[in-house]
Amino acid sequence: MANFFDNKARAANAASSSSSKPKQSSATAERAQPWVEKYRPKDLSEVKAQDHVVDVLRRMLNYGNLPHLLLYGPPGNGKTSTIIALCRELYGPLLYNSRVLTLNASDDRGISIIRTKVKDFSRLQLSNAPISEEYRKLYPCPPFRICVLDEADALSQDAQAALRRVMEIHSTTTRCSKFRFKTLAGVDASARLAEIAVKEDVKYEDGVIQRLLEVSEGDMRRAVTYLQSSFNLTSAGATASAKGKRGKKLVQSDDSDEEMTDAPSRTAPVIVTIRTVEEVAGVIATSVIQDLVSAMQPSKRGAIYETVSKQITAMVADGWSANQVLSQLYTLLIADETLDSRKKLKIFAIFSEVDKSLVDGSDEHLTALDLALRVASVLGEMK
Repeated sequence: MANFFDNKARAANAASSSSSKPKQSSATAERAQPWVEKYRPKDLSEVKAQDHVVDVLRRMLNYGNLPHLLLYGPPGNGKTSTIIALCRELYGPLLYNSRVLTLNASDDRGISIIRTKVKDFSRLQLSNAPISEEYRKLYPCPPFRICVLDEADALSQDAQAALRRVMEIHSTTTRCSKFRFKTLAGVDASARLAEIAVKEDVKYEDGVIQRLLEVSEGDMRRAVTYLQSSFNLTSAGATASAKGKRGKKLVQSDDSDEEMTDAPSRTAPVIVTIRTVEEVAGVIATSVIQDLVSAMQPSKRGAIYETVSKQITAMVADGWSANQVLSQLYTLLIADETLDSRKKLKIFAIFSEVDKSLVDGSDEHLTALDLALRVASVLGEMK
């Protein structure tokens, strides 16, 4: 009881309890790091499939004169990574934090952010940092600061007006040089995913890389995240299965009263499958959609309601939404080269009407069934 009122004793007990907690190893922390951040380009040479942008930025980098830039394009194609890599090549590790301000405009979108953070950052006077001549040879260190506004399209109208005023005060122009980032080509994206898989020792079956690109819809950030999540899910399942088998063997050994010997543990290699990727991405399996399309094909008997209804009912029972069925069925049918343009036009009109019905709040089960039957009637039309 005396120790409770003794401050020194309480402090010693707290220190001993905190030191007894297991510390996370560096290997575990590195494993838990998101691969999107781990493999983010460190300089412009690592930016892939955006050569037209990188070439112009490199010329600007050599001259040390950087205008206002507007980078736009599909998500997950390197806009933020490119500008951060450019800033690192301009200022290096010593001056990066003092010369570069990064804000996410989707979170900080109000006019107060422009009036406080951006305006105050622009007003700061540049100081002569104590850096060596060798450092200046590696990094140009131009006499200006850079403010990076990620997701700038989310800024409010008042914030955009305030930002323009700040640009007029602290620079000679408010015009921006525009650079469009195109979607990564399949070859470049596949090579990058395969490179990450090799570095992380990820084993995968044939078709996984292609399926990752399909479910991510050209978003490289999503593709890398799906790859990491699929690997972690597969590894966790393999670990749980191995522990269960090990525990079963120990119980059998105790029942037989035999002497236990240490046998070398053999674990099967963890392989990421297409089905795992589809589960992580939350998409319907390709085989299920193909079965639905097969059920919608014209039959000799002409009775397709039962087969189509059975497929739709199974999808709804598995928890798939009508929007997901509509999206994947649309992608599969529109890409079918065996369908003529007339049928595709009718199918496109049907999908538009069904999408409007779902937005208005129609029953998902009945709407998905109506969609499948109407599309089946178009597929059964004679040429």
